[in-house]
Amino acid sequence: MLTDRDFFLLEHSDDLLDYRAIFGNDNPVYIEIGCGKGEFISQYSMLHPEWNFLGFEGREKRIRNILKKVSPANNPNVRLLCLMIDSNIAQVLPPQSIQGAFIQHPDPWPKKRHHKRRLIQQDFLNALASILMPDAQLHISTDHEEYANWIAEEFLKNANFLSLHDQPIQKTPSLADHVTTWYEKDQRRQGFEPNFMLYKRI
Repeated sequence: MLTDRDFFLLEHSDDLLDYRAIFGNDNPVYIEIGCGKGEFISQYSMLHPEWNFLGFEGREKRIRNILKKVSPANNPNVRLLCLMIDSNIAQVLPPQSIQGAFIQHPDPWPKKRHHKRRLIQQDFLNALASILMPDAQLHISTDHEEYANWIAEEFLKNANFLSLHDQPIQKTPSLADHVTTWYEKDQRRQGFEPNFMLYKRI
Protein backbone atom coordinates (compact mmCIF):
# COMPACT_ATOMS: atom_id res chain seq x y z
CA MET A 1 0.00 0.00 0.00
CA LEU A 2 1.38 3.41 -1.02
CA THR A 3 1.85 5.69 1.99
CA ASP A 4 1.93 9.49 1.96
CA ARG A 5 5.65 9.27 2.62
CA ASP A 6 6.08 7.06 -0.45
CA PHE A 7 4.05 9.53 -2.52
CA PHE A 8 5.83 12.71 -1.45
CA LEU A 9 9.39 11.81 -0.52
CA LEU A 10 11.88 11.42 -3.36
CA GLU A 11 15.02 9.35 -3.04
CA HIS A 12 18.16 11.36 -3.67
CA SER A 13 20.47 9.92 -6.31
CA ASP A 14 23.40 11.07 -8.43
CA ASP A 15 21.09 11.69 -11.40
CA LEU A 16 19.44 15.03 -12.09
CA LEU A 17 15.73 15.03 -11.32
CA ASP A 18 13.32 14.22 -14.15
CA TYR A 19 10.27 16.42 -13.53
CA ARG A 20 8.00 14.66 -16.02
CA ALA A 21 8.78 11.30 -14.41
CA ILE A 22 8.13 12.78 -10.95
CA PHE A 23 4.98 14.82 -11.58
CA GLY A 24 3.61 13.27 -14.76
CA ASN A 25 3.28 16.65 -16.49
CA ASP A 26 5.27 19.55 -17.91
CA ASN A 27 3.98 22.25 -15.55
CA PRO A 28 6.42 24.91 -14.30
CA VAL A 29 8.51 23.82 -11.32
CA TYR A 30 9.10 25.97 -8.24
CA ILE A 31 11.33 25.14 -5.28
CA GLU A 32 11.32 25.95 -1.59
CA ILE A 33 14.69 25.64 0.12
CA GLY A 34 14.13 24.93 3.80
CA CYS A 35 10.46 24.06 4.29
CA GLY A 36 10.43 24.34 8.08
CA LYS A 37 7.13 23.02 9.41
CA GLY A 38 5.59 22.95 5.94
CA GLU A 39 2.99 25.71 6.15
CA PHE A 40 4.13 27.46 2.99
CA ILE A 41 4.53 24.54 0.62
CA SER A 42 1.34 22.84 1.80
CA GLN A 43 -0.82 25.97 1.43
CA TYR A 44 0.82 27.75 -1.50
CA SER A 45 0.74 24.62 -3.67
CA MET A 46 -3.05 24.51 -3.26
CA LEU A 47 -3.29 28.14 -4.37
CA HIS A 48 -1.34 27.25 -7.52
CA PRO A 49 -2.36 23.77 -8.72
CA GLU A 50 -1.03 24.70 -12.17
CA TRP A 51 2.56 24.62 -10.81
CA ASN A 52 4.73 21.85 -9.40
CA PHE A 53 6.64 22.32 -6.14
CA LEU A 54 9.82 20.70 -4.85
CA GLY A 55 10.59 21.21 -1.19
CA PHE A 56 14.07 20.71 0.25
CA GLU A 57 14.51 20.10 3.96
CA GLY A 58 17.60 18.66 5.59
CA ARG A 59 16.10 17.37 8.82
CA GLU A 60 14.08 14.18 9.03
CA LYS A 61 11.99 15.51 11.92
CA ARG A 62 10.85 18.43 9.79
CA ILE A 63 10.05 16.12 6.89
CA ARG A 64 7.74 14.22 9.24
CA ASN A 65 6.07 17.49 10.25
CA ILE A 66 5.57 18.52 6.62
CA LEU A 67 4.02 15.14 5.81
CA LYS A 68 1.36 15.83 8.43
CA LYS A 69 0.26 18.93 6.47
CA VAL A 70 0.09 17.52 2.93
CA SER A 71 -2.02 14.85 1.28
CA PRO A 72 -2.04 13.38 -2.25
CA ALA A 73 -5.59 14.67 -2.69
CA ASN A 74 -4.83 18.28 -1.71
CA ASN A 75 -1.19 18.51 -2.82
CA PRO A 76 -0.63 16.25 -5.83
CA ASN A 77 1.83 18.85 -7.17
CA VAL A 78 4.26 18.61 -4.21
CA ARG A 79 7.32 16.44 -3.72
CA LEU A 80 9.96 16.56 -0.97
CA LEU A 81 13.64 15.75 -0.67
CA CYS A 82 15.40 15.26 2.65
CA LEU A 83 18.59 17.04 1.65
CA MET A 84 20.62 19.96 2.96
CA ILE A 85 20.98 22.42 0.10
CA ASP A 86 23.95 24.64 -0.72
CA SER A 87 25.90 24.87 -3.97
CA ASN A 88 25.11 21.16 -4.43
CA ILE A 89 21.74 22.22 -5.86
CA ALA A 90 23.33 22.27 -9.32
CA GLN A 91 24.00 18.53 -8.96
CA VAL A 92 20.33 17.84 -8.16
CA LEU A 93 18.32 19.96 -10.61
CA PRO A 94 18.76 20.33 -14.39
CA PRO A 95 20.17 23.62 -15.73
CA GLN A 96 17.69 26.44 -16.33
CA SER A 97 14.73 24.29 -15.29
CA ILE A 98 13.23 26.13 -12.30
CA GLN A 99 10.64 28.87 -12.72
CA GLY A 100 10.99 30.37 -9.25
CA ALA A 101 12.37 29.81 -5.75
CA PHE A 102 11.45 30.59 -2.15
CA ILE A 103 13.89 30.81 0.76
CA GLN A 104 12.19 31.78 3.98
CA HIS A 105 14.04 32.52 7.19
CA PRO A 106 17.30 30.67 6.47
CA ASP A 107 19.49 30.11 9.51
CA PRO A 108 21.27 33.46 10.13
CA TRP A 109 24.24 31.91 11.95
CA PRO A 110 24.57 35.19 13.90
CA LYS A 111 28.03 34.62 15.37
CA LYS A 112 30.74 36.02 13.11
CA ARG A 113 32.82 32.85 13.28
CA HIS A 114 29.83 30.96 11.86
CA HIS A 115 29.12 33.30 8.94
CA LYS A 116 30.82 30.85 6.57
CA ARG A 117 27.93 28.46 7.27
CA ARG A 118 25.32 30.87 5.92
CA LEU A 119 23.42 29.67 2.89
CA ILE A 120 23.62 32.94 0.99
CA GLN A 121 27.18 32.93 -0.32
CA GLN A 122 28.55 33.49 -3.81
CA ASP A 123 29.04 29.80 -4.61
CA PHE A 124 25.42 29.09 -3.71
CA LEU A 125 24.12 32.06 -5.71
CA ASN A 126 26.08 30.94 -8.77
CA ALA A 127 24.72 27.40 -8.45
CA LEU A 128 21.20 28.72 -7.92
CA ALA A 129 21.51 30.93 -10.99
CA SER A 130 22.48 27.90 -13.06
CA ILE A 131 19.24 26.03 -12.31
CA LEU A 132 16.88 29.02 -12.59
CA MET A 133 15.29 29.99 -15.89
CA PRO A 134 15.96 33.52 -17.18
CA ASP A 135 13.57 35.97 -15.47
CA ALA A 136 12.79 33.47 -12.71
CA GLN A 137 11.98 35.18 -9.42
CA LEU A 138 13.57 34.43 -6.08
CA HIS A 139 11.70 35.34 -2.89
CA ILE A 140 13.71 35.60 0.34
CA SER A 141 12.70 36.57 3.86
CA THR A 142 14.54 36.88 7.17
CA ASP A 143 13.76 38.53 10.50
CA HIS A 144 17.49 38.94 11.24
CA GLU A 145 18.45 42.52 10.33
CA GLU A 146 22.19 41.92 9.96
CA TYR A 147 21.61 38.85 7.80
CA ALA A 148 19.16 40.81 5.62
CA ASN A 149 21.92 43.34 4.93
CA TRP A 150 24.40 40.51 4.30
CA ILE A 151 21.99 38.93 1.79
CA ALA A 152 21.46 42.23 -0.03
CA GLU A 153 25.22 42.76 -0.26
CA GLU A 154 25.85 39.24 -1.57
CA PHE A 155 23.25 39.68 -4.30
CA LEU A 156 24.67 43.09 -5.19
CA LYS A 157 28.01 41.40 -5.85
CA ASN A 158 26.48 38.73 -8.08
CA ALA A 159 25.90 39.59 -11.75
CA ASN A 160 23.28 36.86 -12.19
CA PHE A 161 20.58 38.59 -10.15
CA LEU A 162 18.76 41.91 -10.07
CA SER A 163 16.64 43.25 -7.23
CA LEU A 164 13.10 44.02 -8.34
CA HIS A 165 12.88 46.77 -5.72
CA ASP A 166 14.83 50.03 -5.67
CA GLN A 167 15.47 49.29 -2.01
CA PRO A 168 16.23 45.56 -1.86
CA ILE A 169 14.98 45.10 1.71
CA GLN A 170 11.22 45.58 2.11
CA LYS A 171 8.92 45.34 5.11
CA THR A 172 5.92 44.02 3.20
CA PRO A 173 5.73 40.64 1.41
CA SER A 174 6.42 40.53 -2.30
CA LEU A 175 3.78 37.84 -2.79
CA ALA A 176 0.18 39.02 -3.08
CA ASP A 177 -0.87 35.59 -1.76
CA HIS A 178 1.71 35.51 1.02
CA VAL A 179 1.51 32.54 3.38
CA THR A 180 2.45 33.37 6.97
CA THR A 181 4.43 30.52 8.48
CA TRP A 182 4.49 29.43 12.09
CA TYR A 183 8.03 30.77 12.40
CA GLU A 184 7.07 34.20 11.06
CA LYS A 185 4.15 34.42 13.50
CA ASP A 186 6.33 33.36 16.41
CA GLN A 187 9.08 35.85 15.59
CA ARG A 188 6.58 38.69 15.16
CA ARG A 189 5.16 37.83 18.57
CA GLN A 190 8.67 38.27 19.99
CA GLY A 191 9.04 41.64 18.24
CA PHE A 192 11.16 40.55 15.26
CA GLU A 193 9.66 41.85 12.02
CA PRO A 194 10.51 40.04 8.78
CA ASN A 195 12.47 41.56 5.90
CA PHE A 196 11.43 40.58 2.37
CA MET A 197 13.58 40.56 -0.75
CA LEU A 198 12.71 39.82 -4.36
CA TYR A 199 15.29 39.11 -7.06
CA LYS A 200 15.15 38.19 -10.72
CA ARG A 201 17.51 35.85 -12.51
CA ILE A 202 19.01 37.94 -15.30
